[in-house]
Amino acid sequence: KGCSKFFLEDERQFERWNDSAIKSLKAEFKLFKDVVVLSLMHPWERDARLLKKALKKGPPHYNVIVEIACTRSSDQLLGARKAYHSLFDRSIEEDLASHVKSSERKLLVALVSAYRYEGPKVKEDAAKSEAKALLNAIKNNNGDHKKKAMEEDEVIWILTTRSKPHLKVVYEQYKKISAKTITEDLEVELLLKETVECLCTPQTYFTRVFDTALREDAKEDAKKALTRLVATQEDVDLKGIAAKFEDKIKERVKGAYKDVLLGVLADDRK
Repeated sequence: KGCSKFFLEDERQFERWNDSAIKSLKAEFKLFKDVVVLSLMHPWERDARLLKKALKKGPPHYNVIVEIACTRSSDQLLGARKAYHSLFDRSIEEDLASHVKSSERKLLVALVSAYRYEGPKVKEDAAKSEAKALLNAIKNNNGDHKKKAMEEDEVIWILTTRSKPHLKVVYEQYKKISAKTITEDLEVELLLKETVECLCTPQTYFTRVFDTALREDAKEDAKKALTRLVATQEDVDLKGIAAKFEDKIKERVKGAYKDVLLGVLADDRK
């Protein structure tokens, strides 16, 4: 009886597969397999392989490169770069420089090359100055014939060399001198917006991943993004996200994959 939804009975009382239900079951099994494989793989190798796959798939998947480069610690990112060398006999910087031909190249190469200071010290005066520099770059580059903000050297320098605590202060200072946050002003430059989110307000980024993946009409890439997040963000506090999305997970996710998601979120609430 528990499997009745997988069968349909015709007018001759013959039961056959419910193709729609079986397709859904296969998709859930694949997601479960993916989250298990990613969870068991060494973090450095896992990130290296995710970077390679995102690069091969092209621009729509460059957000994965941003996510990895901006949410890992300096040592974790360095480890992923070392693993990339060993796995593919090339550096990730080399592959990015040779494959990415768009304006995103400079930003992506700089992000994966970063080795940030991770201490608590923040230079308030520098943060205020850099907030003004970002505001000028973003506001002055809103036009059909002007460079994108991500092509500005100073924008790249600030986002790829400053520590995350420092960048959070820059983010706060920007909001004080502008009517909007940096991310609100970057709606037209999605990759740069996601970079700022992952560095300054990661909970905002993670919440959007959950929300998009748990919609009734969620696409495969959105579900894969949630799988990647659950399997790779071991150091992230997901308490707030757990409280917000637990009911949706129970309602819209099935089988072992649902158990994995709920288990991870339960662990984060401890």
